[in-house]
Amino acid sequence: MTDDATTDSDSASDDFGDGSEVSDVLPRPDDPLAEAVETALSGRSEVVAVGVSTRLLPAVLAARERSSGPAWRVACRPGVVDALSRALVLGTAAAEAVETGAVRVRTGEPHGHGTGGTLFASPDRADAVVGPRGDRTLATTSPDSKPADGARAAAAARFAAATTEPVGMPSRRRLLAAAREVLDDRFANDVAAVLASLAPGEFGRTAELSDRTLLVSLAARHDHLFRDLRTWVGTDGVGIAPAQEFTRDRRALVERELIESIKVPMGPGRPMLRLRAVDDALLRARPEEVPSVLEGRFALPTDADGRLRHDAGRDGRRPVWERRRW
Repeated sequence: MTDDATTDSDSASDDFGDGSEVSDVLPRPDDPLAEAVETALSGRSEVVAVGVSTRLLPAVLAARERSSGPAWRVACRPGVVDALSRALVLGTAAAEAVETGAVRVRTGEPHGHGTGGTLFASPDRADAVVGPRGDRTLATTSPDSKPADGARAAAAARFAAATTEPVGMPSRRRLLAAAREVLDDRFANDVAAVLASLAPGEFGRTAELSDRTLLVSLAARHDHLFRDLRTWVGTDGVGIAPAQEFTRDRRALVERELIESIKVPMGPGRPMLRLRAVDDALLRARPEEVPSVLEGRFALPTDADGRLRHDAGRDGRRPVWERRRW
């Protein structure tokens, strides 16, 4: 066996954070183990992976995009697939890979041999995560060796014993198709650009600034009805999150003077709310710049009621009726 990766830090050990939220584990900048896994798997065929953690799943998916052949069989550690249902970026990417037949995802226990518990095997090669916690590395068998054959058989048996578990996020193509149907092309294009630009663990559900906040702000850039946004997220086959959970995020954006909610009478019953961006930075930003705009505004201090402190806002912000769309 030969080492293919440098050791990683204790805070980035392979089994750290297994089963927790994706945003708690990712992103991990300059992660040598993940980089080694992506490099080792790229271009290979008929890969069977077991013991895949949240940390290494993005590397596996990235490598699969640069490979061909039958679906890769990927058995994740317990809790990883469940966490994808609350991770818009990584969850939709994983669902896309499953829907297109690129991977088959299951949940199972880590590989029983080796301290890392993670094994990647293909017909002529096997790679295992080895080493003590906080000092993981990737070790590789020589091509066409008996250990490689045995490792592949063990990985296949472990995958066969794993449990099939659906990814609780829509694929990106279904997500965007529903956005175009329920809302419009401009909004769908914004969502596509933002998803393509974000790292896998950004805008998770555990932080105040979540994926729901991001989606509400994108809808406000195009003056959509709040009802239509919630219809989209509740569309059969989309189901990003319960529609009622978006109310808190809408209020947070209003309190930070990024958007406004305008009551629009539309027949009998309660008036509808139209979302409208009132901040120039949010309006003028390219879609991939919107996350930075939100992060900057949410970093500013607020009063006890959650509203942006008057001395924290930008001076001279133009009123909404003077704004100009670009």
